[in-house]
Amino acid sequence: MSLNYSIIGVRLKKARINKKITQQQLAEMLNVSVPYISRIECASTNLSLKRLSEICALLDVSEGEILQGALSESPSYLTAAFSDLFQNCPSEKMDLIYKIAKVIIEN
Repeated sequence: MSLNYSIIGVRLKKARINKKITQQQLAEMLNVSVPYISRIECASTNLSLKRLSEICALLDVSEGEILQGALSESPSYLTAAFSDLFQNCPSEKMDLIYKIAKVIIEN
């Protein structure tokens, strides 16, 4: 089983922005570097569950909210990510994405 750190990073970034905290501020709270926070959000580094718990506590989100659907074998894998993606997507682009996805799935 593997986690999709890209989804985790996107969700952590969204939670940080919703909390109106900069990467610099979060790094200072955790006593880590700003590039480390950036690497977590961009999924170019993995983070431990301990560090995830620390970040979640600072951002007032649950670990479950961040991890939900991030396990590649999970039935809900990427569901929330697609939902977030489509939230501000124009209908003509959603139609195009649907057609592309349909071709990929059917072939």
